[in-house]
Amino acid sequence: MAEDRSEAVNVAIAGFGWWGQHMVRRLSDNQNIRPALVIDPDPERRELAGQQGVRTTADFDAALADPEIAAVILTTPNTMHEEQVVAAADAGKHVFCEKPLGLTGASARRSVAACETAGVILGIGHERRFEPALMKVRSLVEEGALGTIMHAEAAFSHDKLVNVPAGDWRTSKAVSPAAGMTAMGIHLTDLYISLFGRVRTVQALTANRILGWETGDVVTVQLGFEAGMTASLSAVLATPHFIRFHVFGSQQWVEVRNDTHPDTPGGVAELMLSRTGMPMSIERYDWTDTVVANLEAFAAAIHGVSDYPYTSEELVHNIEVLEAIAQSAENGETVHLG
Repeated sequence: MAEDRSEAVNVAIAGFGWWGQHMVRRLSDNQNIRPALVIDPDPERRELAGQQGVRTTADFDAALADPEIAAVILTTPNTMHEEQVVAAADAGKHVFCEKPLGLTGASARRSVAACETAGVILGIGHERRFEPALMKVRSLVEEGALGTIMHAEAAFSHDKLVNVPAGDWRTSKAVSPAAGMTAMGIHLTDLYISLFGRVRTVQALTANRILGWETGDVVTVQLGFEAGMTASLSAVLATPHFIRFHVFGSQQWVEVRNDTHPDTPGGVAELMLSRTGMPMSIERYDWTDTVVANLEAFAAAIHGVSDYPYTSEELVHNIEVLEAIAQSAENGETVHLG
């Protein structure tokens, strides 16, 4: 890692809404990655960023031409990601894209290819792999401590977005398909793919209970994996915070529940491990800033200190699964992935 601010990676943050503002706050004192520029077409948002001591511009291309900027963080609407990733890569800038990387597998492949061709690092906003409790789950799975993996269940729900204005891009099926998938559920498919490999079959349902959004406010998904296990997930856009990740093995099961959202300091993650005939064990992990941990891993990869811990295949396949979920939710059929 870089040792002082002079060696920090200077980044431009494109989009200064909820998450872009969160990024600037989280990185304001970071020694490894520095928010040096905010890009946003809205003059009020640029003024807000300026009040936080960050240079601003409305011009994305101008930011890419800035020699002081080494990387771009994209917190822009989902449909803009591919064009902006490719433009950043073509300009020789490393790029960190908030999820989702794209809305189709073909789009994700183009973004990955552009970064590979340019020799720049492509980061992705899936910070849950950095949670200590989920790192413990990974070690249990990889060591075979759970036995044969039978099934997994996961949920990621909250009501942080219920008051977004009518017509916001988050409410649009074209921009945010399958209800809460692009906001929350895609974190869960990323975890599943990283643990269990490629998905073979997808079945999904959405519902529109109270928000009236075109995309819906509930999504449930059933997955079958090439390795043989099954999994399910749900994401609800209008209910109090609830995050759960549970893996059933033939010898033990393990469950993690989180008190708070990754953007909300405080609380704990509770890990429960159960084996037949044995008392249940419980471990508690204090909240850690996994958003920053992910960005620091991105900076470390830029410096050549360590590899970024996401493969191109994982990045693309997660979007292939997202595309299949949207398709299944739309037509009610099982989607088979090649």
